[in-house]
Amino acid sequence: MTIIISTILAAVMASFVIIVRMKAAKRPVSGRKIILPPIFMSTGAFMYFSPVFRVTHSEILETVIAGLLFSILLIKTSTFEIRDNEIYLKRSKAFIFILVGLLIIRIAAKVILSSTIEVGQLSGMFFLLAFSMILPWRVAMYMQYKKFREKLAGNLPPKTAH
Repeated sequence: MTIIISTILAAVMASFVIIVRMKAAKRPVSGRKIILPPIFMSTGAFMYFSPVFRVTHSEILETVIAGLLFSILLIKTSTFEIRDNEIYLKRSKAFIFILVGLLIIRIAAKVILSSTIEVGQLSGMFFLLAFSMILPWRVAMYMQYKKFREKLAGNLPPKTAH
């Protein structure tokens, strides 16, 4: 039953991320809007104080590597553009498909792994996976954003970057 509930919650959260992402493309971005989500998410690491959520060293390594690999897809589909002398996140249709694809992979992995790994431990792994995806993605976005701020300041000619 926990697997079903967590799967439904994951689908709801993915839908929320897609909606937020689509709305975000309509407003200029700021460094704060880029950096704050992983900072807020980092508070979830308090779950590891409970032994139920702890993961082994090898699970940490596997999960972080998977998260870093998945983050490449997010980084590649997150680009900025300058409009009306402001920096905007450029809409990417591929981003939505990638999020849905990652959700499907996550659900399949959860169903497969839940037969051999305890639910709490699996939750700890999936939190680490998500954080390992989001942190490098947001750092890369922030670095791109800083370049665009320099362009707006007149240091470089404006262009769309990848």
